[in-house]
Amino acid sequence: MQGSALIAMSGGVDSTVAAMLTLNDGLDCVGSAMKLSRSIPAGADDAEANARAAAEHLGIPFCVFDFSDRFDEMVIKKFIRSYRDGRTPNPCIDCNRHLKYGLFLDKAREMGKDCIVTGHYARIERGADGRCLLKKGADNSKDQSYVLYSLSQEQLSFIRLPLGGLSKPEVRELALGAGFGNALKGESQDICFVPDGNYADFIEEYTGEQPRKGRFIDFDGNDLGENGGILRYTIGQRRGLGLAMPYPPYVLEIRPQDDTVVVGKNDMLYSRSLYARDINLIPFDRLDKPIRARAKIRYNQKEQPATVTQIDEDALHIVFDEPQRAITMGQAAVIYDGDIVIGGGTIVPNDVC
Repeated sequence: MQGSALIAMSGGVDSTVAAMLTLNDGLDCVGSAMKLSRSIPAGADDAEANARAAAEHLGIPFCVFDFSDRFDEMVIKKFIRSYRDGRTPNPCIDCNRHLKYGLFLDKAREMGKDCIVTGHYARIERGADGRCLLKKGADNSKDQSYVLYSLSQEQLSFIRLPLGGLSKPEVRELALGAGFGNALKGESQDICFVPDGNYADFIEEYTGEQPRKGRFIDFDGNDLGENGGILRYTIGQRRGLGLAMPYPPYVLEIRPQDDTVVVGKNDMLYSRSLYARDINLIPFDRLDKPIRARAKIRYNQKEQPATVTQIDEDALHIVFDEPQRAITMGQAAVIYDGDIVIGGGTIVPNDVC
């Protein structure tokens, strides 16, 4: 196969094997790391060194793009705004949409490359009508199609995902066989700029501002005392509330207008319906009528049967067959037809639609 590729290399085994497979396919390859944010702890800088070492092992050129200013603006600041608005965002989706498959793709075109390559576990195929289809990765335990649902036809047509048909053990086996030092490197589980998972502390340190503390109330409106600021809570949360109640309390609602956190019983977290905005559809431009599909409301959830209706140019209404627990504002609702990603959007309050 002829052509040229710019390969996003993070220093991990997935992007390294993706680079190797692309090189083996005969493409002229350049490896690249993205410097994302000055806010990332110093230890994360090892990723760039690991990526450079992998590129040297493969014998391909390597470069670094500094996207830190744009990452701060398009990912971190949006992340902070979402938490302040009482929502729970997924910054990996924004990073993929705007950085990895946005600015990085633009750089590839500037360099005259024919495609970009990443180590995501998902597949891109052409449909009978010529449109690009996004499909789940063959390894269900590693499938990353959920965080790629927002990609456009233009982006999908310029992307190669060599790991889509492989399992993680197969990828590690390939890396071991090629002698890569990162073959057994552990998985990265946390958001890159919050490696300890403490979002509230990160936001306080980043902004230099102390959180506004509000009140806990129960579902009947009874005042239960002071909360630690809405940044510290998400829908469905049980731990860390510090409330003594006759039943285990869970966060039911977050009200940013007065910093109130509403708590109640676990069974109050279930609902069947949601609305999503900032939508993207992949196999077609819009839904002309309601469809039966399967949808998921968080990355690690199994898709659930639902009816999906497009109610205007930028809004979906999803009604599940069975109630779902802790539908959370700011998370993505992603819709599937078997292995095919139909699309999705960001979950918003009902009164927004």
